Amino acid sequence: MSRLAVLPQLRPESYQRHPLQSDSVAWPEKNCYADLWVGFVHALGLDPQAMLGFTASMDFEGDQWTFFKPPSSDLRRLYGIDVQELTVYKPLLAHAQEHLGAGRLVSTEADAWWLPDTAGTDYRGQHTKTTILLADLDVSAQRLGYFHNAGYFELQGEDFRGLFRLDAPADPAFMPLFAETVRIDRLERASPAELSSIAWDLLREHVAWRPRSNPFTRFAERLGHELPQLQQAGLAHYHLWAFATVRQAGAAFELLAAHLRWQAGQGRAGLDEAADGFDAIAQAGKALILKGARAVSTGRALAADDLLQGMADHWEQGMGRLQAALHAR
Repeated sequence: MSRLAVLPQLRPESYQRHPLQSDSVAWPEKNCYADLWVGFVHALGLDPQAMLGFTASMDFEGDQWTFFKPPSSDLRRLYGIDVQELTVYKPLLAHAQEHLGAGRLVSTEADAWWLPDTAGTDYRGQHTKTTILLADLDVSAQRLGYFHNAGYFELQGEDFRGLFRLDAPADPAFMPLFAETVRIDRLERASPAELSSIAWDLLREHVAWRPRSNPFTRFAERLGHELPQLQQAGLAHYHLWAFATVRQAGAAFELLAAHLRWQAGQGRAGLDEAADGFDAIAQAGKALILKGARAVSTGRALAADDLLQGMADHWEQGMGRLQAALHAR
């Protein structure tokens, strides 16, 4: 048997996205790593809303916002999922056969050039680094099932050979891409109450690591200085900047709002107003991206001071309400 499938019943045509990735949310696609974890945890029949408290520590890092990822320690405590770095010392396909054959999935950086789900953006158009989760491998048929962004997909044939570099000549300068193994043999299915209790403790830890100063105030100041450079660099560069900045902030705070509403549904009090504020940040981020694109394409002033101030105010108030809820008896 050439097929190595960790979740053999999973099919792209029957895969159902979690509501966090539906078209009704502000940011259906967040970032490649966070998205694949939402999709994978959902595919396991677990609740990904429980793992989202880590977004409370989001910060503006100077040239970008935090590229947010669910910590491996949180995944273990919540779901019994174990994530470890994979030492890529031989071809990635050989590692994939080894680990999928043993019931472990493989998360790996990949070139979106070979990913058909990115048709219209990167697929066969540009070489872009992204992260996918290998779940179903058939070497004889040259077919791969994988989680990426907000869905589960398959690729085959030339895309399979390109992804695994089967037709590429030996290149001593090629650096192996980062990869991880994902073990689910100790999967835990806690009750909603147990999951809420674990997630509440994790949320308290992540809130303790929130920025010491308002990140949106610092972001607004930096944007004011950088706008002329963004206008000079043009729209292509702007979209790269917007992904690293506004998209990460907007998507993360939408997830934080979802997490707080999930906790409120488990009986936690005092979270609804904080969630409303973080959702407002997510919506403002969408407006800011459009305003920024117009400013870059036209060369005109951004005129987003009120929008940015509102995001800063919502962060300040939301964090205050969240801390009060965490410390209430």
